[in-house]
Amino acid sequence: MAKIIRAQRARKPSVRSAPKKPAKKPVARPPARATKRSLKAPKPWTPAEVRDAFERFRKANPEPKGELEHLNPYTLLVAVVLSAQATDAGVNKATRALFAVADTPQKMLALGEEKLRDYIRTIGLYRTKAKNVIALSEKLISEFGGQVPRTRAEIESLPGAGRKTANVVLNMAYGEHTLAVDTHVFRVANRTGLAPGKTPLEVELGLEKVIPAEFMLHAHHWLILHGRYTCLARKPRCEVCLINDLCRWPEKTV
Repeated sequence: MAKIIRAQRARKPSVRSAPKKPAKKPVARPPARATKRSLKAPKPWTPAEVRDAFERFRKANPEPKGELEHLNPYTLLVAVVLSAQATDAGVNKATRALFAVADTPQKMLALGEEKLRDYIRTIGLYRTKAKNVIALSEKLISEFGGQVPRTRAEIESLPGAGRKTANVVLNMAYGEHTLAVDTHVFRVANRTGLAPGKTPLEVELGLEKVIPAEFMLHAHHWLILHGRYTCLARKPRCEVCLINDLCRWPEKTV
């Protein structure tokens, strides 16, 4: 019996590990197709189209005005400095009473920073802005004879004043052909394709290249008003837009 069992065991095939299969070479696959179509840059406006657009703006509003209330170049400068990250309406509400008592650098210094803060308390960042207004008033008296200078570099040297402030003052106070790019102008220039740019300076220089000289005095006011009341940030009013047929925005609703 023991012999039979041994014989059966002997006949049992030994269990060996299966030979490993050679690793398959990765199959080259074609590159995945892009899920989004590449966005093409809008076709640039022709000179005739740019002229047409600004002729329409001029016909609709021959003498556009800035909405910041002021009495002279100094109060305009102060109003623009106060308007940073604030609405024109909010600034006007505060400055009506302020400019009634302080419409010159000398009167502003006499008023003092503490009392100035009380006048502009409703404006965002009012503490910093009050400090800047007092500092720029001191500099105007000590370096510019109490007058607002007439060059961009000199205005930009004043506390709280940047390129946009300088452009507004030069345009509105002194009739220079400067173009202030705020959020409204930046949006309109990019959305319509009139002067696309990644920065306000790029947009400013682009607009200066394409807008004919005869429209430059009022150009930034037309664009600001268009952005503020028609080409709105969230829901543009394309149906009433004066230039909807010229606009390059692919999502326009007309």
